[in-house]
Amino acid sequence: MCQHCAPRWRVMKKNVRISVYRKRHEDLVQFFNMERGLVACIDIDGLIQILDINHNPVDWQLFVDSSQLSLKAVLHNGSILPSIPVGHSVHNKESYENMKILMEAINYYKFKWQISGDLKVIALLLGLQQGFTKYCCLICDWDSRARSLHYSRKDWPARKSL
Repeated sequence: MCQHCAPRWRVMKKNVRISVYRKRHEDLVQFFNMERGLVACIDIDGLIQILDINHNPVDWQLFVDSSQLSLKAVLHNGSILPSIPVGHSVHNKESYENMKILMEAINYYKFKWQISGDLKVIALLLGLQQGFTKYCCLICDWDSRARSLHYSRKDWPARKSL
């Protein structure tokens, strides 16, 4: 630093407080817990209360997104308020067991928010077969492998069980 800029830098350095922003998460750490590679909110009511937000579970949705290597869950209510992250894992792959661990960790069964996500997440939560499925319709027994019947058969029997 040159001699001309050094006096101004000292004045600027005294007025700037960067350390305040480095610790702003400390109030929220108490609501999260890390277990089996998953960081999840263990006290949603407390988190919502400290954020000073009205929490009516009917107005909020749980958005779950997964990929080959990560699993994320946020609460959102459209575009009215910002999303609230409630679960995150970098090392858990997408599987029914990991989804179950996430739902238990955030206490989903207490709030029963509507769940939104891509078809893969919904299939995981419903326990449907992964990959190239034979019966891929949620409602009927449409046989996706019966190529000869795809355009000739219009009505497929209703699904009796998953």
